[in-house]
Amino acid sequence: MTKNYSKKAKVLVLLTAAIFIVANSVPANAATKTITCYKGTVVKKVTEAKPKCPTGYTTTKPKVTTKPAAAATVAFSGTYKGNLAIIWGDSFLQITSVTGKGTGNVLGLTEMSGSAAAAPVGICDSFDAKGSIGGGGNTINVAFDTSAKGCAEDESAPTTIKVTGNAQITGGTGKYAGATGTLKVSGVFSVKGGAKETAAFTMDVSGNINTK
Repeated sequence: MTKNYSKKAKVLVLLTAAIFIVANSVPANAATKTITCYKGTVVKKVTEAKPKCPTGYTTTKPKVTTKPAAAATVAFSGTYKGNLAIIWGDSFLQITSVTGKGTGNVLGLTEMSGSAAAAPVGICDSFDAKGSIGGGGNTINVAFDTSAKGCAEDESAPTTIKVTGNAQITGGTGKYAGATGTLKVSGVFSVKGGAKETAAFTMDVSGNINTK
């Protein structure tokens, strides 16, 4: 009896050990987790009980950076035609509005608008003028610099006035936001000399637009 009991006890011990081993051999996927690893543009997923990224990889997702658009210089050249609304005074000439349309290599900037003022004392005088040229949701803003002059053919109206000088680009909107550059301008219009009048004008504009 003692010998048989001993055999049964051994079998019982073996069965208990086997059950213990099986109980601790549950498939790993019951307690696994998945992590995402990054290396530059390469992405890997690791699924383990205690997952680790391969050498050279990290769990930190790289930041996506967008490079700013490269600056560019585009040539601009066109002829604008339209009308000026003019007010005359004893010692001044004021252009209250400029409306014109352009043709040529104007980059879609077909609409011209602006204003100007001068205090003429001779045949050729400087003036202040600013405006914008736009189209398609984009515009450039311009202002004539100190080189700008208006020269009349005669000392009194009616006469023809020729305009020459440079206009500086002072920014814009749309794809020309922050634009710079210098435009060469030459134009002509005729005046009758009334207190108020509308005069037709032609203006040639050329130069480069520097975009950011």
